[in-house]
Amino acid sequence: MTEMTDAEGEHYFTADPSVPFKRAAVETEVWGRRLSLMSGSGVFAQGRLDVGTAVLFRETPPPAPTVRTVLDLGCGYGVIGLAVALVVPQAQVTAVDVNERALLLARENAVSLGVTDRFTAATPSAVDAAATYDEIWSNPPIRIGKQALHALLLTWLPRLAPGGRAVMVVGKNLGADSLQRWLGEQGYPTARLASAKGFRVLESRRA
Repeated sequence: MTEMTDAEGEHYFTADPSVPFKRAAVETEVWGRRLSLMSGSGVFAQGRLDVGTAVLFRETPPPAPTVRTVLDLGCGYGVIGLAVALVVPQAQVTAVDVNERALLLARENAVSLGVTDRFTAATPSAVDAAATYDEIWSNPPIRIGKQALHALLLTWLPRLAPGGRAVMVVGKNLGADSLQRWLGEQGYPTARLASAKGFRVLESRRA
């Protein structure tokens, strides 16, 4: 997800945030489903659905019913992966993040939504290296820097199954258009699905 810092200037992608942990409820509607979630301090988009993710949901239909494996890359408190798990009942969703507090919240939200049998939240190193995914959904951490972002995407995009796709939302002013070109150069033809509120929704295919 897109970078954010708390009042003390600590990046949300810190593995173990030092800011005192306070939970904050988030109520939102995604793809016709009402989601009651819990976010928290030291985690991206505390107490709200961030604008980029809202654009992603509003401008993009959910995965098709035939999709079986989905990766939520940079999951935060889990809203994208949990929405997929609710709307696509056959899908197994893996949510990854480096922030342990985010993973805790994502797991708690999975319990409250009753999808723990199909939703797993883990650090990247804990994910099966041989696992592949029909689709990857992400609001990626653009401000970790171009080099780190490219390394992140080149770690996970090769895990797309043949014919798979990645759907990402990226701020236009944060380099969405240059990222689209770069993805194509890496062998992942990328189209712009939508543009709204300063964000691009990009779809990358495994060539």
